Amino acid sequence: MQALRHVVCALSGGVDSAVAALLLRRRGYQVTGVFMKNWDSLDEHGVCTADKDCEDAYRVCQILDIPFHQVSYVKEYWNDVFSQVSQDALRRTIFPLGGLTKEFVKKIAAENRLHHVLQKKESMGMCFIGKRNFEHFLLQYLQPRPGHFISIEDNKVLGTHKGWFLYTLGQRANIGGLREPWYVVEKDSVKGDVFVAPRTDHPALYRDLLRTSRVHWIAEEPPAALVRDKMMECHFRFRHQMALVPCVLTLNQDGTVWVTAVQAVRALATGQFAVFYKGDECLGSGKILRLGPSAYTLQKGQRRAGMATESPSDSPEDGPGLSPLL
Repeated sequence: MQALRHVVCALSGGVDSAVAALLLRRRGYQVTGVFMKNWDSLDEHGVCTADKDCEDAYRVCQILDIPFHQVSYVKEYWNDVFSQVSQDALRRTIFPLGGLTKEFVKKIAAENRLHHVLQKKESMGMCFIGKRNFEHFLLQYLQPRPGHFISIEDNKVLGTHKGWFLYTLGQRANIGGLREPWYVVEKDSVKGDVFVAPRTDHPALYRDLLRTSRVHWIAEEPPAALVRDKMMECHFRFRHQMALVPCVLTLNQDGTVWVTAVQAVRALATGQFAVFYKGDECLGSGKILRLGPSAYTLQKGQRRAGMATESPSDSPEDGPGLSPLL
């Protein structure tokens, strides 16, 4: 008699992983449920749901009558959060829910006594550290570095903050004393200043050019068309669930790529990962290392160039007394 193939199913305590384990068991696999502890809740003061999630994962294993194990990846998460998967690992990976809708997954759970995971809210964001105030969480590990909020349009100081690292490009900056919303457009890590703009669609938030680190190709090598032509059309995204953006990749000799978006994209930021797609296939990803100029910077340059062309340099009214454009 042929031995059953043994698979390990990661259980988060939620409905998706619970149904994945159920379907694998139905397909004849010998399934072991594993709950990964990725954050040490004893290291900081917050409300971490890891213990409750672990209990829910254990209960799933009891209902399905499969072994349960808990493993700790606290050190690995602290030193190097999981990002990029090799082709070798994908060859041995199964995605049981790949063709199922969320509604159908919930229906399967309801029909198989997994009601306790149906009642949980969907996990969003950094589910491995639980729900908490992100600023307070970071300040338990990083020393405050007070700085200023500065208007990108006139360099006026609008307020103060506790550290530039607390802010992501594109997010709303809650500045005391200001009723209208301002949004983060640039950060100066040396001076500690955070530059903000007064509208969510301000041109300072939009860019169409970026450069990545050496790209991690899932197929372990760049697409043949990119190698041959040094350029290739595809799509990319840099946030989960954002719409795919048409772009052109330009391959550099060191394996990095320039990414030129067909239209300017809001809130690109260094440190994020640009993930590339061709049709339904995910090709690979690279960390964003450099950004091109914002649409606002380009507009300023065009206005300056237009003034230099249209205004005679010897015109007295357009000389030194002209206010500079920002």
